[in-house]
Amino acid sequence: MSRTTQIFQVSTLYGAATLAAALDAGRYGPRDGARRILLVSNNAAVPETALRLDEMHGYGPTAGRFDSVISWNETISPYHPSAWGPRGNDTALWQRAFRLQWGIDEEDRIELAVESIQVNPARALAAIFSEAVVDVYADGLMSYGPTREKLPLTLARRIRRLLHLDLIPGLKPLLLSEYGVEPEIVPDEAFRGVLDGISAEAAGDPRLAPVLEETPTAVLLGQYLAAINVLSDREEEELHVRMLTGAVRAGHRSLVFKPHPTAPAGYSAALSKAAADAGVRLTVLDAPLLAETLYHHCRPELVVGCFSTAMVTASAYYGVPVARVGTELVMRRLKPYPNSNRVPLALVDHLVPDLERGEAPAVVGAAPETLSPLVRAIGFCMQPKAYPALREPTADWLRARLSSTPDHYFPELRLAELSLPGSTPRTRARIRAARAKRMVGRRIRRGARRG
Repeated sequence: MSRTTQIFQVSTLYGAATLAAALDAGRYGPRDGARRILLVSNNAAVPETALRLDEMHGYGPTAGRFDSVISWNETISPYHPSAWGPRGNDTALWQRAFRLQWGIDEEDRIELAVESIQVNPARALAAIFSEAVVDVYADGLMSYGPTREKLPLTLARRIRRLLHLDLIPGLKPLLLSEYGVEPEIVPDEAFRGVLDGISAEAAGDPRLAPVLEETPTAVLLGQYLAAINVLSDREEEELHVRMLTGAVRAGHRSLVFKPHPTAPAGYSAALSKAAADAGVRLTVLDAPLLAETLYHHCRPELVVGCFSTAMVTASAYYGVPVARVGTELVMRRLKPYPNSNRVPLALVDHLVPDLERGEAPAVVGAAPETLSPLVRAIGFCMQPKAYPALREPTADWLRARLSSTPDHYFPELRLAELSLPGSTPRTRARIRAARAKRMVGRRIRRGARRG
């Protein structure tokens, strides 16, 4: 008799927590209705030196919701999870091999839950288990942005739903909408319950004790934007110092910095010096803990960041006021325009008060009426071929709102490339000339090869 095996692919504890909440909320049926495999992938550039998921506090209780845990890295070793995928002719062989290795009967039905369907390992799994239905889950703000790349229709038609957290109530995700994939919310109470379990498991970590003793009232979040070549190391250090300066100006005298797990130690040193110069207490929490664990135990009065999803979870699930620093700088630096961080940046820039401009920190509420049209206009400008139906609404929005919208949202060059309102005839002419030049160059190169 055949049964169902559900494979849940994760690379972060936050993602695993999202899936655990979906399980707790009954989104995958009763506990005994299927075999559940947690497939863990470490996508770091050098996985051997990076923090493993099973080293994070809260991993044990989260993984306990699954029948077995399998390492994708070990399965495909020595290949890297982000680089390896099966050749088209080999998918049936790989499926047979994985079913045998993972103890899945040949008659068992497979269901997949994956993150980032545009890239490996999600694409590799979807290709290998070609008959499986696919759920995509989004564990952050990127679910509100457009699909990064065009999907083969054979894959897009298999996607059953998009599971996502309701971080901004009232805003519908754009991700996968061009394929008719319906979003499904993971209930807030289920996700908060998982976070509480993770926080309780981490309570005994000795590295948390010094933070609690200092009773910090403000949390500073690092993101390590230098790792994705958006800022230089020095600029990111300066960004963290700006966060501290803003929090001190707002009256906070005891602060905690939660660095990105892959950030170099020098970031903390530079920030510590700035805190000493300002005469305030700064504790650096360099431990394998979610930022949400910090919120649970410290009960801060303020969370400051650039555009981290952890800012919005602080507001949505813990009621902590938040403030932003540096979003305009990062948005101007973000290249190319379709970079998938653009919509998360715009969301924070639009919704969260700017600490350096003296705006009062606030809890992010439901999406204002201005947000959805803005997100869809940005989404069209990012991926115009995927959302052709949004061209006219975007053009209408630009005609009505562009003059009152900060110019870092819609650079003139991008508007000219798409022949949208807001670009000058001179810029459009320059774009046409550049395209003609590239076309002539390609024809010359083709002719030279034939000769």
